[in-house]
Amino acid sequence: MKSKGAWLQSLELGIKSDPILYRYSYQWLFALMRELGVEQLQLGSFFELYHLEDSWFRDLRRSAESFGVQVRSCFTAHRELGGLLCEDSRLQQVALQNYRRLIEVASLLGAAYCGSNPGAVLRDRMQHKPQAIARYIDAMRELRVYAAGLGLLGLTVEPMSSLAEPPATAQEINSLMGAFGDPVDCDGTASAVPVYLCGDISHGYADAQGHVIESNLQLFETGIPYMCEFHFKNTDQRFASTFGFSAEEQRRGIVDLEQVIALIWRNRNRWPVASVIGYLELPGPKLGRDYSDGTLGRALSDSVCAIQSAMKARAVAVAGSLTAGAPRRYSSERSGS
Repeated sequence: MKSKGAWLQSLELGIKSDPILYRYSYQWLFALMRELGVEQLQLGSFFELYHLEDSWFRDLRRSAESFGVQVRSCFTAHRELGGLLCEDSRLQQVALQNYRRLIEVASLLGAAYCGSNPGAVLRDRMQHKPQAIARYIDAMRELRVYAAGLGLLGLTVEPMSSLAEPPATAQEINSLMGAFGDPVDCDGTASAVPVYLCGDISHGYADAQGHVIESNLQLFETGIPYMCEFHFKNTDQRFASTFGFSAEEQRRGIVDLEQVIALIWRNRNRWPVASVIGYLELPGPKLGRDYSDGTLGRALSDSVCAIQSAMKARAVAVAGSLTAGAPRRYSSERSGS
């Protein structure tokens, strides 16, 4: 899908639900989101999701809406749909079946998008990577027709940070996304949803020696013409770990939030959608420890407040530039003209 450019109109902040899994209830998260003024949720996957009956998701949607929260997206929390790349047809079929269920879940929740990273080519099978990518493209072409029938607006792909997990370079992003073309049939009817990117501001590519070949900002900017949503995360200089945006984490991380937000708006005429949500995606503190689980609320709050502050700073800067560029009328008024 090649972007025609939609001229970005709005950028919103959301939260991905991953860090509460097996730790806090969704209602706990919804209450925190209401307190923080965050209204958009990306539901992260979990093992039971693929087997739960429909009523569970209807109940979750009602609960979210009672807190003023909308589930706008569903996205995998692990690499559990990687079978689409596999040469073993049994693994392919399980991945297809589960992806279809993820699409159904997104529809039940009223979400616009759902997706995953494509998965991994096994390190000892890297010579088969072209065939693996071809299998993935074929599967996504089938799945996007299924998604259209259930009312979604798009499926999403996440660029990663390894040649074993395509797409991981600018060339791979352009090649993969170019393979999907325009999801419209010959009589002009939308027969399939677009395949977009769910970007990540912490993903760049470092080679086997740890040398950065393409920075996280370079890859993010490359992906903008295909991107409908993205993840807010911080990382280190080699993309080896991910974390949030507390004051201490910002000191040791490489992601400058104001720089990212400025980049987003500088490229506003390259986005394929008019409204974009960036979801805070935190791994969270160590799971299952009395000394760490209780710190999750503070971790989410610190990062949300940092992102909100950066967004506000950008808005103030834009307002200031518009004021500075406004025509000055006082000289003509004083001259009586």
